[in-house]
Amino acid sequence: MTEQQLPAWADPSVSPAALDAQGVSRRGLLRRAGLFGAAFALGSAATPALAADGDSERLGGEDPRVAYLVGDHHIHSVYSHDAKYTFSQLAAAGAKYGLDWMVFTEHSNFGHADFGAALEHQEILDARADNPRQLIFQGLEWYIPAAEHCTVFSPPGGNEVDLLTRFERAYDGKLLGYDKGGPADADTARNEAHAVKAVKWLAEQRRSGYVDDVLVIANHPMRLGIDSPHEMRAWRDAAPGIVIGMEGAPGAQGAALPGWRGATSIRGEYENKPSAQSWPGYPADAYVTYGGFDWATATVGGLWDSMLAEGRLFSVTTNSDAHRIVFDTWRNGDWQPGQTFDSTGKLPDPMNTDTPQPGSDFWPGEFSRTHVGVTRYGYRAVMAGLRAGRVWLDHGHLLDGLDVRLKRDVDRGRGVTLGGRLRVRKGEKLTLDVTVTTASRPNPQGILPELAHVDVIRGAVRGPVADRDTWKAPDTRVVRSQDVTGRTGTYTLRIPLTAGEESFYIRLRGSDGNRNGTGYLGASVDPHGPVPHAPGDGDPWTDTWFYANPVFVDVEGA
Repeated sequence: MTEQQLPAWADPSVSPAALDAQGVSRRGLLRRAGLFGAAFALGSAATPALAADGDSERLGGEDPRVAYLVGDHHIHSVYSHDAKYTFSQLAAAGAKYGLDWMVFTEHSNFGHADFGAALEHQEILDARADNPRQLIFQGLEWYIPAAEHCTVFSPPGGNEVDLLTRFERAYDGKLLGYDKGGPADADTARNEAHAVKAVKWLAEQRRSGYVDDVLVIANHPMRLGIDSPHEMRAWRDAAPGIVIGMEGAPGAQGAALPGWRGATSIRGEYENKPSAQSWPGYPADAYVTYGGFDWATATVGGLWDSMLAEGRLFSVTTNSDAHRIVFDTWRNGDWQPGQTFDSTGKLPDPMNTDTPQPGSDFWPGEFSRTHVGVTRYGYRAVMAGLRAGRVWLDHGHLLDGLDVRLKRDVDRGRGVTLGGRLRVRKGEKLTLDVTVTTASRPNPQGILPELAHVDVIRGAVRGPVADRDTWKAPDTRVVRSQDVTGRTGTYTLRIPLTAGEESFYIRLRGSDGNRNGTGYLGASVDPHGPVPHAPGDGDPWTDTWFYANPVFVDVEGA
């Protein structure tokens, strides 16, 4: 699909409520962008900065205006051995809940590599033809050697299926038997090295032009505790710009609905304990979710912050991980005699029972949403936005919109946004503008979400760590918590900041205020953070959060 520039009216500061009042929707505006073509540039010319002195051209920063597309990078269909739904069911759900882009990530296994990927591709081609303005990616859920799972995907092209199947056969830990990664396993070093080879191979396919692009995102990193800090850093460093981040919050958010799956259920199906395969440096508390978010992301001063404190972008996302939807009445279809998944690569189409079936997941876009800032409309634009880190995420449709800009007070331009870098002098005055558009309509549960607070989290950037297994950033903490209870519509929080003597980053978080407490590393670090729910009592709709990627501030001379 040809990438199209967004027209001037696709401004992220315009709320969906305002658009609806004019009889149009955000989705309609973005889909019509292709009809207007490249004649509508989205503010590409930078506003000149005020000249403070001769060094001003090297200071500051200016990012383009962006519009946010909503998506889900982790979805399973009948082409995964443990899922249930057809493409048409999932695509229809994504459309119903407002998704602009979707990635189908079937589990790697022999049936998929031998048969399923090609069959799935034909269905994807049909879906793209039927929905020319919907962005439908074909991807793979890779079993990482010695570790957990990753989303791997590329844009449409002649080699998209070949890339996935070649990668699956050569590098998948499950297919190769390279799954062991515990400290006592003899093959751990070999398996970890094979994972690094794998992401380097993907980077080479992009570099050589075999595919236009490829991205990797680690899935549910703390579910089993087998993604060690040094492994995550190794993947990131081996393929910069390819391995771009991790799920900040897993799918399976309906797993702990009261009375549904049982008294021990946890949101995200994070119901495991440390095993012989787990990295021994993680505490036992790391194996549950906090406000539905992975401990690695939810802990202020924790693993995510320890990676950001190196001064390198590492994004977070969220998604449905759709396998089996809560309260859905469909069951898997029946096999024909002699057929198996390994011999067909596809499950039989599901059958309706009119009786609720077991499940933990929500439909794509129903509860978990990843918002990606783009300057053009198209597949490569979504991937470019993800790579640039222009990403924020919410649960329960908590917000209609979020726009973040950081700039020096002496500059007149837009400044930089999520994932960006601002260059400053020590002692300079900065302003962080956080433009919030509150929820304008009830979410799929019938609740009108209300944002209660916006937290500003600041961390020092100290460069590469000596200990590649560190998971703490001791100089990261919540520096401001803004009460926004009762505020509605679109408003901007103007937050003053001062650059110190060392580089730093700023990131944002907020919630509906229903459930919070002292953060994992103490009240001095995070006084009102997300907390675990009681087993079996984790109604996700009453504990919703948003998280935003960082903005980096590089202090000259630091």
